[in-house]
Amino acid sequence: MMDFNQDYKQIFCLLENLLVSQGVNTLLAMYINLLVNLSVLVLLILLTNYVIKRFVVETFRAFTDKTTTTFDDFLIKSNFPKYVGQIIPLLIIYYSVPHIFADFPLLLQSILFLFNIYVIILAVWIVRSLIRTSRNYLMTQEEYGDKPIESYSQVVLIILWVIGFMFIFAEITGKSVISFAISLGAASAILLLVFKDTILGFVASIQVSVNDIVRIGDWITFSRYGADGNVTEINLATVRVQNWDNTFTTIPTYSLISDSFQNWRGMQESPGRRIKRAIYLKQSSVKFLTPEDLQRFRKIKLVSNYVEGRQAEIDRYNEKNNVDKSIYLNGRNQTNLGIFRKYADTYLHEHSAINKDLYIIVRQLAPTAQGLPLEILCFSKDKRWENFEYITADIFDHLIASVPFFDLKLFESPSGDDLKNIITESGKKQDQI
Repeated sequence: MMDFNQDYKQIFCLLENLLVSQGVNTLLAMYINLLVNLSVLVLLILLTNYVIKRFVVETFRAFTDKTTTTFDDFLIKSNFPKYVGQIIPLLIIYYSVPHIFADFPLLLQSILFLFNIYVIILAVWIVRSLIRTSRNYLMTQEEYGDKPIESYSQVVLIILWVIGFMFIFAEITGKSVISFAISLGAASAILLLVFKDTILGFVASIQVSVNDIVRIGDWITFSRYGADGNVTEINLATVRVQNWDNTFTTIPTYSLISDSFQNWRGMQESPGRRIKRAIYLKQSSVKFLTPEDLQRFRKIKLVSNYVEGRQAEIDRYNEKNNVDKSIYLNGRNQTNLGIFRKYADTYLHEHSAINKDLYIIVRQLAPTAQGLPLEILCFSKDKRWENFEYITADIFDHLIASVPFFDLKLFESPSGDDLKNIITESGKKQDQI
């Protein structure tokens, strides 16, 4: 082995020995030999890089194009072959530099120091490339598509860079990595303060994933941050939400477990999306029904049988109790509001877009200054937003248009034209008087 190293060293000193034998000054011959050796080394490295890039990397790229898996495609995108290809030039430098600079120990020491630093950084780059490749590949898999893979990869990358900087610092100071790690423990309080947000984000990411609080693709509403849209990214520090107006809102990851927000995933996974809206009616338009009113309402198909059966039941009750029906207030009576409620309920039960397996309720709420609320509560089969809004509008278009047929009136705050008409009519009456 010693003979081989000696022969290998003689190759690098060949030009120097030749020049000295020809009478050239020893110092000058040494520098000329150094310059030529460096030139040859640089050319050899450039040639090696060209070969690696032209053949090795391109061959790897061609190979990945023929495979069915996408993992190797992501390796190309993360520059993994490019980083690995640098190992061969580094080996050439590692075995050549000690012989080239054998006569320049201080310069050799500096070059080896920079070489070791670069080797550490290259190792970090290679591992980082593998981590990014794994992250991108897992995010394309259906079973991992809604998991915060980005958060986990960022944590691993942070740990990787910390280890890399530890080795670099150990190389600079000449201390071992273990002694540096021990001294780092003494400064843990300061590190906890500096990386507080990162640590909180990491803990939050784990809790979000383990408890399945939020997934990528979930629709969330977070009033505190003005977010209302789909989650597009979950990483170590932030959650990115694309709002319905196509703007983006960034939310601290820790806020998902420290604050309250609304996740609509349950609605999206349920068999229906809730419709809950009220029609406000004038209370003064509610009345008991006369026989003429009943005869007219019997012609409405959706409530014809109800009006007939209900009235027969009421008549039997009133006859049995000898109720004086000369006054409608006596005994039991049907009202236009009661029949309209039944009409709305029957209409919803027959609507093709309503899920009949879920609640269908038409109910009165407590009277307000804006009138008597008649609330519709049901669930549409189609949960897509645009179709949901169309179904809701279709239902209320019909019900609002149906109100006058039951001698009811919708409540509406008076507009400027209403007030103007009242004043005009009042003026006309004054003129007539």
